[in-house]
Amino acid sequence: MFFSLLLHKNHIIMLVNQIAEAIRTRRKDLEITQSHLSELSGISVNTIYKLERGQGNPSLEIVQKLMDVLGLVINIEVKKVNK
Repeated sequence: MFFSLLLHKNHIIMLVNQIAEAIRTRRKDLEITQSHLSELSGISVNTIYKLERGQGNPSLEIVQKLMDVLGLVINIEVKKVNK
């Protein structure tokens, strides 16, 4: 998963959807429920529900907590500019 520091609105929507898919897929791969993920991460079930559907605007802190519990990482790279 790659992030750009300067994002247009459409890119942000795509990014949220990518995060949502990664969290939902990993949670299902680990065979844990949203409720169990909530217990493990300290994030409310409602927030997890919305996040997995690409809704809302989660803070980086919330995303990081979920990623830690699920064993996922976020990579940030600087985009190379062609001159």
